[in-house]
Amino acid sequence: MQAFPLFLCLKDRQALVVGGTDQAARKVELLLSAGARVSMIAGTVTGEVAQLIAEHRVHWAGRDFTDAHLAGVSLIIVATDDEALQEAVSCAAQARCVPVNVVDRPARSSFLMPAIVDRDPVTIAISTGGAAPALARKVRGEIERLLPAALGRVARFADLFRDQVRRALDGPDARRRFWDRVFEGPVAALALAGDETGARRALIRLLDGARREGVAVGMVHQVDAGRGDPDLLTLKDHRLLQQADVIAHDQRVSPQILAAARRDAGRLFVSDDGGLSGWGSAELERQLLALACAGKKVVCLRGCHSSRAARVDSGGFNPF
Repeated sequence: MQAFPLFLCLKDRQALVVGGTDQAARKVELLLSAGARVSMIAGTVTGEVAQLIAEHRVHWAGRDFTDAHLAGVSLIIVATDDEALQEAVSCAAQARCVPVNVVDRPARSSFLMPAIVDRDPVTIAISTGGAAPALARKVRGEIERLLPAALGRVARFADLFRDQVRRALDGPDARRRFWDRVFEGPVAALALAGDETGARRALIRLLDGARREGVAVGMVHQVDAGRGDPDLLTLKDHRLLQQADVIAHDQRVSPQILAAARRDAGRLFVSDDGGLSGWGSAELERQLLALACAGKKVVCLRGCHSSRAARVDSGGFNPF
């Protein structure tokens, strides 16, 4: 990962755009959609930019850039072909630790503009680190085809119940399992279809059941890590990795496979040399039993060719 991905809150914050081109207009629209207050510096402007200024959606701050324009600014985008101006704005901004992006000039930028999939409030950003913007746009197109246009409706519906779920269910694991069921089941389907009343009733029934179920049943799954190629993982394997509370793995499992797991999942290193804490050892079985009895979902990653599961309940533990 060459750059740290994050989402910057710009609502009611000041942003500065340098340049009056059509490209600048595209950036202004993005900033306005994020709630920013936008100022612009440009010697000449296109008709589109002129209209934004005439409608008072953008404040024209003059023709020439000076360091004084940086006061109170949270973010700067430079959309001009004037390389001397690009360099001057970039150096001034970075000297004051103000995030700056110079369009199509990664070396002069302290942040990169991603390709964006907008399903408000769901936002997906794709970046190639400036290496291949056209590829980022292609990936965006693929994702847009996969995601329903009304996906944001599901997120807004879930937000209505966040506090109620937090009060009803103790512990982050219980809440995460509940929300997994919401988004993978009929509740999300009803919300996506616009049936909020039906979704509300289904969610309340699901929440009542989650309150009564007590400690979750633990599961231990074995996933074939193969030759370390994440493309060889099945859809089921990906789902298990995303749902796992703990990942047990040895040193032969590739970082690419481990990256497919939940980032906040616990990690349990397993010796692959046949030692006391190695695969199949009594010590490891005790550790897995303790985790599963506590209601944890555990995925064991190793170079094997089977995918089995063990269930832990009052009857005890049946290791794979």
